[in-house]
Amino acid sequence: MEFEFSERLKVLPPYLFAAIDKKKREKAAQGADIIDLGIGDPDLPTPKPIVEAGKVALEKPEHHRYPSYEGMYAFRKAVADWYKKRFGVLLDPDKEVVTLIGSKEGIAHFPLAFVNPGDYVLCPDPGYPVYKISTIFAGGIPYMLPLKEENGFLPDIDSIPQNVLQKAKIIWVNYPNNPTSAKAPDSFYKKLIDFAHKYGIIIASDLAYSEIYISEPPRSILEFEGAKDVAIEFHSLSKTYNMTGWRIGMAVGNQSLIAGLGKIKTNVDSGQFQAIQEAGIKALSLDDSVVQNLRDIYKERRTVMTEALKAINLDVFESDATFYLWIKVPKGFTSAGFAELLLDKLAIVVTPGSGFGEAGEGYFRISLTVDTNRLKEAADRIKTLTL
Repeated sequence: MEFEFSERLKVLPPYLFAAIDKKKREKAAQGADIIDLGIGDPDLPTPKPIVEAGKVALEKPEHHRYPSYEGMYAFRKAVADWYKKRFGVLLDPDKEVVTLIGSKEGIAHFPLAFVNPGDYVLCPDPGYPVYKISTIFAGGIPYMLPLKEENGFLPDIDSIPQNVLQKAKIIWVNYPNNPTSAKAPDSFYKKLIDFAHKYGIIIASDLAYSEIYISEPPRSILEFEGAKDVAIEFHSLSKTYNMTGWRIGMAVGNQSLIAGLGKIKTNVDSGQFQAIQEAGIKALSLDDSVVQNLRDIYKERRTVMTEALKAINLDVFESDATFYLWIKVPKGFTSAGFAELLLDKLAIVVTPGSGFGEAGEGYFRISLTVDTNRLKEAADRIKTLTL
């Protein structure tokens, strides 16, 4: 017997990376040597001190019982200490920090705490698909804000109609940005905070890529005056410490926003395994030289792939943040069409920009999260492409 899906599931597009995986499997079945530059899942191992801390914590019987819903105080204190050291932001571990089972979990749950049916949520386009999907699950209406290259891939908040602003509850921002790799200047954050105060809108900032950069460290929105009155920030250890499989993250900021998210979590999950939280504490205590080693590797990979793309006259957006490249497709191609060409002719998987939203059409994304030698091989294949 088959059962009918709910209306909220029926309106969802296929999850972007699931569709890519299907095409990749079909090509691999044909015997192709596939190089996957599609998904942003770091190939480098989790630093050894973190793994060792996790092993020790795994043996502790007290961690084999239910964890606290909001997360161990020691982990929340480690998050607060890290935010103070990295951004100069002071946080109360009791009221302004909550532990997440990866930042995706928190992002997916957050609208449930503050969005009523018919409310608007302002979502970036292109953007991480979960912003839009979580809005739909909460009964809200996603209002897409196009991110255009001529505007530095920043949303034009001045263009939002008044009738939308009057019913808008949340605006999602994500800088350094996935998929475009753009960074936000201080002037944008200051304007955004003023905007949020004026219209009573929550700022939900996704800062997952703050530690992946080459030169100037990206800033937290919470560094700016007035931000804590209106903002919550989501962060993760996944990208910084190569811990995507560990599922550990945090949300910080306005205490009423943290309390709302915490109340949702209390009713839908039982918290993160405390041994993983102990590993997270170790990660947050590590010297920045550990992360700098990762940055150096991504810098080399960025140079290798950018040179290959430019050799066949492709236009790469100039950025020094994230481990993504955002590239215009050649004339005459759609995003999906060019991605299919790369898979068919070169056995290289990339992500079509259209998968991140309508405004991503005309671009594709390359992830630098594969072994450097394999990335060089992919670069060599790309150089053979005649357009």
